[in-house]
Amino acid sequence: MVTNKQQQQPDIFRADCLSRSTLQLIASEWTPLVVFALEEGTLRFSQLLKRIDGISTKMLTQTLRAMERNGLVQRVVHPVVPPVVEYSLTPLGQALVEPVHMLQSWAYEHLEEVARARMAYDQVDHPPIQEETMTRVQQREQ
Repeated sequence: MVTNKQQQQPDIFRADCLSRSTLQLIASEWTPLVVFALEEGTLRFSQLLKRIDGISTKMLTQTLRAMERNGLVQRVVHPVVPPVVEYSLTPLGQALVEPVHMLQSWAYEHLEEVARARMAYDQVDHPPIQEETMTRVQQREQ
């Protein structure tokens, strides 16, 4: 049964909108890297772990489960001893390849700008936001 809430237009700014959880999935630190790795073809868990530098076993497991749950990845367990588990992108996961490549291109194009902005920001003393807020409140009260 479809409720009125589900029939509304997607609005990513609404907390209950499915588009928000979808964005959170694809904007995670590891999902794009898994997409890149699996774009090359079907891989076993250990191959993914070696391919994605810096990811822990726990994070890869969580990322793959989330991707499988959301229809981006297909997990196939072959009934052999020891079990062989392979992962591949589903058609929905394949549809994510191009947008993720666009993000990669943007990142590569703007590496130096981001590094300069980060360095400039880090050279300035930034009081914690709570202190800054308290100072502004006190100034208004005077």
